[in-house]
Amino acid sequence: LNGRDFAPFEVLKELPMAMTAHVVYAALDDRPATLSARMIDVIRQDIGYDGLLMTDDISMKALKGPADQNARAALDAGCDVVLHCNGSLAERIAVAKASGRMTDAAQRRAEAALSQRVRPADVDIPGLEAELETLF
Repeated sequence: LNGRDFAPFEVLKELPMAMTAHVVYAALDDRPATLSARMIDVIRQDIGYDGLLMTDDISMKALKGPADQNARAALDAGCDVVLHCNGSLAERIAVAKASGRMTDAAQRRAEAALSQRVRPADVDIPGLEAELETLF
């Protein structure tokens, strides 16, 4: 895993934000990486990533169990924030309650990531539309 699977993460470890996957690295843990304290330890300690670590969408049906329990488990494992992209209002409220407030470390990482935003370049919409027309 270190020589192959984790190599891209090592190269990109200075990026301000990263996302866990719901993939299982059976050699390290039988839980999905998003819910695995062992995998988060690999990300933080072995790879050396200290940016904002967010989960992949916990409502995408890749994780077993209720979304609120998965949200809490992901945060307990060491993720900074949880993405919940679909679900009823009741489910969203349950996820928010289970998630609670950000830790100081998560807040620091979030602020550091937000500080690296770059204003997008102005876009010439009429020029792009004209260019698009030439393609047909």
